[in-house]
Amino acid sequence: MKTETKTALITGASSGIGEACARRFARGGWNLILLARREERIKTLATALASEYQVQVHGLSADVRRPQAAGMLLDYLSAHRLEVDLLVNNAGLAVGLEPIHEGFVDDWERMIDTNIKGLLYITRAISPLMVARKSGHIVNIGSIAGKENYPAGNVYSATKFAVDGLTKGMRIDLAPHGVKVTQVAPGAVETEFSLVRFKDDEKRADLVYQGFTPLRGEDVAEAVWFAANLPPHVNVNDLLLMPTAQPCATIIHRKT
Repeated sequence: MKTETKTALITGASSGIGEACARRFARGGWNLILLARREERIKTLATALASEYQVQVHGLSADVRRPQAAGMLLDYLSAHRLEVDLLVNNAGLAVGLEPIHEGFVDDWERMIDTNIKGLLYITRAISPLMVARKSGHIVNIGSIAGKENYPAGNVYSATKFAVDGLTKGMRIDLAPHGVKVTQVAPGAVETEFSLVRFKDDEKRADLVYQGFTPLRGEDVAEAVWFAANLPPHVNVNDLLLMPTAQPCATIIHRKT
């Protein structure tokens, strides 16, 4: 008996963990709705995945920090008669690494708007559709920074602690409706993360990953894939994924 093809909506899908999730789910035969700010990049990825894996891929350009993005997304889903089986709230970033008394308000607002408010806007749009169908799964991409603080992590860490708390609250609210909620919280992942944090300072960003083997976006994508493909009665509440060389947020064992 042929099973119905599922559809995953992935935010921040144009690079890093989001792109890796898109590739993993396309390879697994899922249809995709990919959301990211960079229009050309997301359109190129959508076309490539559709061609390579023979799945339906919709590439949408939107900034999750804007409430209008959620409305646009709902209009698109309605116009194309799309249902979302899995929402991966991946869009997020760190900007700056200054102690709290030296931080920049603009950096704080960018992190809060993306990591917390963006997640909320998209969740508020999609979760009622899942509740109405009595099925669905939401995976929030958190961080070890949402479990443990580290020096100068302050506001970024606070946003990921918020993701941790929101995931728990969402799970309580949505469980009566048959909707699963999972957090996947990685440690050091070699993506554009540090390049964004250090505002395109490539030398400083490269130093973050020297002397050890960090996680790759593909490693996190495998964790998301695992959680999303368990039987209906099984839910992964919280999955903390770390490089072997990083036993906690503040320690990385580097080769000398």
